[in-house]
Amino acid sequence: MMCSSNRDFSFQLRNLLWATSKHDVYLMQNYSVMHWSSLLRNGKEVLNVAKSIVPTLKYPGSLAQILSRVQISTMAVKDNLLAAGGFHGELICKYLNQPGVAFSTTITTGENAITNAVDICQTPSGSVRVVTANNDAQVRVFDAGKFACLNRFSFPWSVNSTSVSPDGKLLAVLGDSADCLIADAQSGKVVGNLKGHLDYSFASAWHPDGQILATGNQDTTCRLWDVRNLSESVSVLKGRMGAIRAIKFTSDGRFMAMAEPADFVHVFDTQSDYAKVQEIDLFGEIAGISFSPDTEALFVGVADRTYGSLLEFNRRRYNHYLDSII
Repeated sequence: MMCSSNRDFSFQLRNLLWATSKHDVYLMQNYSVMHWSSLLRNGKEVLNVAKSIVPTLKYPGSLAQILSRVQISTMAVKDNLLAAGGFHGELICKYLNQPGVAFSTTITTGENAITNAVDICQTPSGSVRVVTANNDAQVRVFDAGKFACLNRFSFPWSVNSTSVSPDGKLLAVLGDSADCLIADAQSGKVVGNLKGHLDYSFASAWHPDGQILATGNQDTTCRLWDVRNLSESVSVLKGRMGAIRAIKFTSDGRFMAMAEPADFVHVFDTQSDYAKVQEIDLFGEIAGISFSPDTEALFVGVADRTYGSLLEFNRRRYNHYLDSII
């Protein structure tokens, strides 16, 4: 049985849901980022973007700016850091264990300003980075200390998604092109061109072993690529109706979930060579999917004015995800 609670999600559909544990989920609700505790069965606001956002971290040469009434387009939460992007090129970074917002700025302006994706990752040396992908065809890399812009990489088309490999060395870059690129994460130099998709791409994720990259596309497929041989994809996984807008692996690599814009989430067993799949059929626009780090739960955000909800699916020991009530 699946039951939805009355939680209103913004209609944005760009990774607006993140689980940092089985009991801690961060999600967008109107102009607020909320923390939902499944243990306490309540939600608490951790970031309000309707009013003025005044960054607390200030130093000479900082890019920090005061923002107000930001419409969040995407977000990421990892290791106590929340990073959110806005529809007018904004970037907001907040440490969850500290009051206020550490850093906020408008990283790009103009008609193509939207921040399509943010990623929190580590370099090979262990330094934390925030990576943004924008419609202005640029990828920017910020350090997570002073939030200085360390690198800016330009591409031939609007960038919809980036993801850094587990070892921090490779950067997958996807956007308004049928081709997907793999670049050196430090220099931005393109080292691989993935050909096979038929339309624009929206999502990517790395298997924890770093050898498989999954890419989601408007052509309703997810393709799997082996980084040891990028000449062609090793598998094509088909959705039901729409583009593949989100992809996530469990931390142990056993399962991969992919979400369509609405109604369908597909969960693949990677140990079966992605042959075994469970289809979750729900109702409404999907705002994001996230596995808990312990792999025990899959959370799905439904961004629907009437049926808006947060759904939790718990892992059965015979390797399916069982739906439950939140």
